Amino acid sequence: MRLRQIALVGADLDAAKSEIVDVLGLGPAYADPGVGKYGLANQVWPIGDTFLEVVSPKQAGTTAGRLLEKRGGDGGYMVILQVDDLEAARARLAAERVRVVDQFDGDGVHFTHLHPKDVGGAILSIDAMVPKARWQWGGPDWEKNVRTEVSTAIVGGELQGEDPDAMSSRWAAVLGMPREAAVSGWRIALDGGELRFVAAKDGRGDGLGCFDVAVRDPEAVRERAKSRGAVDADGEVVLCGTRVRLVKA
Repeated sequence: MRLRQIALVGADLDAAKSEIVDVLGLGPAYADPGVGKYGLANQVWPIGDTFLEVVSPKQAGTTAGRLLEKRGGDGGYMVILQVDDLEAARARLAAERVRVVDQFDGDGVHFTHLHPKDVGGAILSIDAMVPKARWQWGGPDWEKNVRTEVSTAIVGGELQGEDPDAMSSRWAAVLGMPREAAVSGWRIALDGGELRFVAAKDGRGDGLGCFDVAVRDPEAVRERAKSRGAVDADGEVVLCGTRVRLVKA
């Protein structure tokens, strides 16, 4: 089970795109026409063979728009995990009585979007691709957009809430993965990354509060962010309303 994509939600897609590309040193993005059915526009960037997405509502009444209002601005939106055994993953979801809000099975492309109230913290999607290296949401030629001079991979996500113990326990059951105590909460190890669960302390409630990016020179990336006004009072990089933990690649 692998963390393959993190999605953020931003009110101004162009502004988020400009800041993200500049700070993280990313290449061209892909605009997925498939998100139009949800009333959204988006941009998806490869970071190595992992992906960062920003969605933005283009009509009233979208889930993304409601989240912008609920959490008081831009922020984390979705965690997308890739699995090899989709049948077993879906059987576990059914056993855990998780509601499915959307599901698709196509030519080598499969996803299952879960109801956030049944999991906690964020929308969770369980996806499978054939071949395994394929990633439909990054576009048919996503490899051509890869730039790794600055950033090399997304390696973690951090979910925050009032009860990280309960949230992490629920995620562990839904994913069929063990959890372990961590310094500030709980942790679930994934192939090449991790999910962390911590107490919400920023007044924004439950949500995806942070994601981890492996970068070649963390201080250089932090300076890029400072020049854009994208560093908070604690010295942390913040992009599209979401903290970015810089990990030395």
